[in-house]
Amino acid sequence: MNRRKVLQSLAAASLSFPLFPHARASSLAENQPPELNRKRGSFALDGNHIKFFNKAIEKPFQITMLADTHLFTDDMRGDAYQNYSARMAKAYNQTQHFRTGLPTNPEEGFRQALAIAQEEQSEMIALVGDIFSFPSEAGIEWALDQLKQAGLPYLYTAGNHDWHYEGMPGPHAELRATWCENRLKPLYQGENPLMGVREINGVRFVSIDNSNYEILPEQLAFFKSQAALKQPMVLLLHIPLYAPGRTIGYGCGHPQWGAATDRNYEIERRERWPETGHTPTTFKFRREVFRSPYLMGILAGHIHRPTLDVIQGIPQLVTNANATGAYLKVECVVAQE
Repeated sequence: MNRRKVLQSLAAASLSFPLFPHARASSLAENQPPELNRKRGSFALDGNHIKFFNKAIEKPFQITMLADTHLFTDDMRGDAYQNYSARMAKAYNQTQHFRTGLPTNPEEGFRQALAIAQEEQSEMIALVGDIFSFPSEAGIEWALDQLKQAGLPYLYTAGNHDWHYEGMPGPHAELRATWCENRLKPLYQGENPLMGVREINGVRFVSIDNSNYEILPEQLAFFKSQAALKQPMVLLLHIPLYAPGRTIGYGCGHPQWGAATDRNYEIERRERWPETGHTPTTFKFRREVFRSPYLMGILAGHIHRPTLDVIQGIPQLVTNANATGAYLKVECVVAQE
């Protein structure tokens, strides 16, 4: 079978992949005022294929979203950091493909997803965090080379592992700033690493870095400025927003997030979450997101399994890990009258 036929069969198989097995509705769209539904549009989900329908979309298009590739590529330049990278360097060397169950690995998952995006003529690749297991120079260079070969526009936001060398001392905010500047900087293409936006055919894809579980005042202000434009919008986050009934992993805005619920700080050798829990800004950000009338949906990663929550009529989808070959096909469709 030639390469084109392989890619076509993989793309077709994704549409028959079982629906998200962990789906909940906190407040269904039909309970929302009719005028709000008209602004926000509607959505349909089939496996790892989400469609957004909205009258304000100028013409149909699609993007491809990846999260949690966990590339562990390293070379001699990383020798001095092995004390900090050793655990995560072994975490995802061998994985099982999200559809076939056959052996695969993060590099193959990344290459395959980019190849499908090329074949399907995606308008953009959305890289939504934990593309790397730690910020190795070799891994970042490899990913940049793959993106260059794919030749597609992309938007990147960091995940908690992208900038984290386990055991390296320092507060989360300082470590993130350091490694975003020293290693991850080329992925931001000269833009602000904490927030970004791409407009495609009337739809604004807004990325916010919440990789330390918190939202900064300038990020809240940025989101509000984007929402004020009254255009269809999709929010890209690494860590999903708190959804009632979900675990602490949905930790951006979770009311129980904090030191008492931080189970992994010792194994990840990092600063413990604060005793006081979330900042008021983080809670306010969550409230603003779920009252945004033009927000079509939220796309996130971090959890490593596909889930769907519908909160105040807004769908939040978490994609399976790209380390297993998974990706999310995001299609934007002009809604019919």
